Amino acid sequence: MTQDDLQRIADYVMPSFPARVSDLGFLFGTRHGVPEFCEAAHELWQKGMFKRLLISGGCTGSSPIAEADMIAEQLIALGIPESILILESAATNTGENVRFGRARVAEVMDPAAIQSVLVIGKICSSRRYLMTLQKHWPGLTMCLSPVNYFGVPAECWHEHEEFRARVLSEFDKIPRYLAEGFLAEINACAGSPC
Repeated sequence: MTQDDLQRIADYVMPSFPARVSDLGFLFGTRHGVPEFCEAAHELWQKGMFKRLLISGGCTGSSPIAEADMIAEQLIALGIPESILILESAATNTGENVRFGRARVAEVMDPAAIQSVLVIGKICSSRRYLMTLQKHWPGLTMCLSPVNYFGVPAECWHEHEEFRARVLSEFDKIPRYLAEGFLAEINACAGSPC
């Protein structure tokens, strides 16, 4: 692959939608890099980037503890008040994160009050998170706080075995998921009111 190819892949899979104050923080569940995710969410909350934080993630792998519960426990230990957390603990994939998360938000607050969302998720899945939101929760202004837990700068993604594998996997599956109707394409307007 040429340097241009690497840059094109990075720009597509890891688009820039800079974080800004939003109505809702949305942390996509994970079992990878949980301390980094919690630190990022805690820092964003301290900066006043969101007032409520949705954490969506069910039981995955062999763990009987839902991702949302595990992450919430660590966030509370860092000092985030339990009262601002909205937990969704049934989702097992990104589509369910958004669909089930949206339903969970509607149980605890007026969904019409949510016009903007700050996505907190794996850097290598950035585009897919935004495209999933575009499909299943359209009309939101979206921004992104990507968490890079790989230990190398994002521009060196192709030099780290796991980071490279995850980025290339996303680059491969996003077009398939789009064709199957699981995602909707995003554009520059997704990050701001157009």
